[in-house]
Amino acid sequence: MRVHPPVDQNPTAPLPASSASTTAGPGVVPDFAPVPPGRPRRRHMVVGTGHRAGMYVAALTGEHADVGEIVAWCDPNPGRVAYYDEQVGSALGLGGAAGLPRCAPQDLEAVVAEQRVDVVVVTSPDHTHAGLVDRALRAGADVVVEKPLTTDAAGCRRITAAVAETGRDVVMTFNYRYAPRNSTLRQVIASGAVGQVTSVHFEWALDTVHGADYFRRWHRDKANSGGLLVHKSSHHFDLVNWWLDDVPSRVYASGALRFYGDRAAAGRGLVGRPRRGTGAQGDPFALDLRADPRLAALYLDVEHHDGYVRDQDVFAPGVTIEDNLAVLVDYAGGATLTYSLNAHAPWEGYRVTVNGTAGRAELEVVERGFVALDEQGNAVLDPSATPGAVTSDPLRPEGERLTVQAHWDRTREVPIPAGVGGHGGGDAILLKDVFRRDLRLGEDPLARAAGYLDGVRAVAVGIAANQSLLTGRPVLVEDLELGVDLRDGATTATAREAGEVAATHR
Repeated sequence: MRVHPPVDQNPTAPLPASSASTTAGPGVVPDFAPVPPGRPRRRHMVVGTGHRAGMYVAALTGEHADVGEIVAWCDPNPGRVAYYDEQVGSALGLGGAAGLPRCAPQDLEAVVAEQRVDVVVVTSPDHTHAGLVDRALRAGADVVVEKPLTTDAAGCRRITAAVAETGRDVVMTFNYRYAPRNSTLRQVIASGAVGQVTSVHFEWALDTVHGADYFRRWHRDKANSGGLLVHKSSHHFDLVNWWLDDVPSRVYASGALRFYGDRAAAGRGLVGRPRRGTGAQGDPFALDLRADPRLAALYLDVEHHDGYVRDQDVFAPGVTIEDNLAVLVDYAGGATLTYSLNAHAPWEGYRVTVNGTAGRAELEVVERGFVALDEQGNAVLDPSATPGAVTSDPLRPEGERLTVQAHWDRTREVPIPAGVGGHGGGDAILLKDVFRRDLRLGEDPLARAAGYLDGVRAVAVGIAANQSLLTGRPVLVEDLELGVDLRDGATTATAREAGEVAATHR
């Protein structure tokens, strides 16, 4: 089936072959009914217009323009709003900007009402998610929110209260569920091929291009992002929750900032560095925003509006997140997860091992085999765009492999069908569920569509892990008082109390 690959969300992330593909493997993209004649399109407001918003803007002005449209923007930076407003105008053939209404975050409710907004798409910094989701729901709109759902327990309580009191819909965009390799592992586990799962080991390696990027941006401050345990790892914890069809019960974590930041850099003699990457030469850790027209337009050219610097030095002061992390998670059903994340690896990818009473499954993924440098010593974001460049490491070629081995049997390889778009070929499939879920023909046997409860279950691990880092002790997830029972979704008293507190501040 042919579909339109979406805009890649993060230009520093590896570009898989699926990013440029328009053809998915058989059975990968579900079937959807045609749009009923005369049905009005759903009206969307985009809140947060950084590069993360690009995928949704492209979808609503391209493949999914028949079911939805953008009618308003919400962002404190007028320059970033103008960039996307030009894109919408171009897609509509206006020969200029679309001129859509725009507002600052404090005016969200007024614009939702004035523009009759059906859906608010939240792609703003993580620490703002809880407040925006709560306010959008209470203003009468459904919500599509980028991961993570929120960064702390108070945010979980606020969102669960808003969902319970409004009955409105929250869609979590966990695109890695839709990557065929991850979907195929879910099928293997559900089939019983490894028996009852007893343990999972999940190792994620972020390289010195993609991993370093979290230490340049607002993510570097834990107050903004919850650290990688929440911002990045919520993707991974959601996968394990989904693979096991289970919920976390106890979490223990260990980790530290050992590579990035000024203290670690000083210990290695990395002093006197430029404040930012733009203009720096021969530095593989620098990101020159001028090299990417989209990054230049969204950040460099408009930073005078809000002072946000997108390309900070990864070894500068102000980094408060960890770059080496290890987590031990007990699940309610009895399985144990051991998880590790390293943000300065020389290659990027992940390994998952699933042990069960009948055997073992292993998923190995190499998204970028090595970080190439150009003649000036700068990291090459996309080696395939450089003529004559070496694009693959023969000892660590990009690719993926899923194997299963039953007890007393030989290993067998499980075929992985092709996907479409970034994030392992899952983005384009996700967007179909986000924008035309009601037109799906039949139920998804993999239950890939995620809601707010899945979002709470995912950040529960990271929130508990952050608390464990502070105390040095295991943390019971139920003690976090997240406002909802993770198993059955029942709202708890703490969520109702959070709703009352939020009401007094509106």
